[in-house]
Amino acid sequence: MNTNSESNVNNSELGRSRLGLWSLGALLVLSAAAIGGIRYEIGGIDDSVLKVVVIGWVACGAMVGGAWLGGRANETDPFGLVWGYGLASGAMIMSAAMFLVPQAIGLAGSVGTPQFGGIGLAFGVILGYSAHTIGHRLTHLDLSMDITAAQISVHALSAGAIIGIVYGSMPSLGLLLGLAIVSHKGPAGYAAARRLRRDGRPVAVLLLPAAGVGLTAIPTAVLPIPEQPIINALVFGFAAGIFLHVAMDFLPKCETGSEIDQVLSLEENSHHLLDQLRTHAVASTLAGSFVVVVAWFVVG
Repeated sequence: MNTNSESNVNNSELGRSRLGLWSLGALLVLSAAAIGGIRYEIGGIDDSVLKVVVIGWVACGAMVGGAWLGGRANETDPFGLVWGYGLASGAMIMSAAMFLVPQAIGLAGSVGTPQFGGIGLAFGVILGYSAHTIGHRLTHLDLSMDITAAQISVHALSAGAIIGIVYGSMPSLGLLLGLAIVSHKGPAGYAAARRLRRDGRPVAVLLLPAAGVGLTAIPTAVLPIPEQPIINALVFGFAAGIFLHVAMDFLPKCETGSEIDQVLSLEENSHHLLDQLRTHAVASTLAGSFVVVVAWFVVG
């Protein structure tokens, strides 16, 4: 009986590893097709597709790197975790506010209805919150799939689709936006790997969400987008709302019961450390936002 159980576990882990490897292979094929100029429409590759290829692989590398570190770590450095989340969330908030919100309002304003940009933003925040809240119910179900990997995979695939649509709609957007948006993949991969290891589950399942951004960003970047200001305003506003929700969700929370508190739960002076970490949380979030502003001044 023990042998059969162990065999089932090994087969399950192997299957998940294969799924992750297939995902990486699919991302490689999509990237090669994009770089080679294979598109759904005649005319060769454009700058927006190249940008999403870069963003997809940066997201993949960041999550794989974070997961590798998290899987090998014997303990979690709470200060490193706070700074990882703070830098990423600050960068995401500033990027969405600088590059997406003005586009949404400006596009809708060009036809005299800037409110449509705000409508898209509001729906993005609300839908992001709704998906996160309802998705939490999956954790109470007895499913054959790993819930942590499933939730992160859905998030990565949906975020990639939005990134692809945004860059396809506005090819002049620079890499800074996309790189800031996926900056949370490193700390997210690290934290997810730590949770999986604590539960005795394989870290290899994170290969799918690692490749997820590129898997959907590259195809959606080549989809034809109607050149209608209202539609594009709704798209940019919706993207801004989704990314702002994700960024707010990644803000380092140094409260009782939070993930940071769970890291410190075995330490006698955890309340004192939580007070220290609150200062680091604010400093790291501000630093992440300033990095984006400085980079924008430098690279334009």
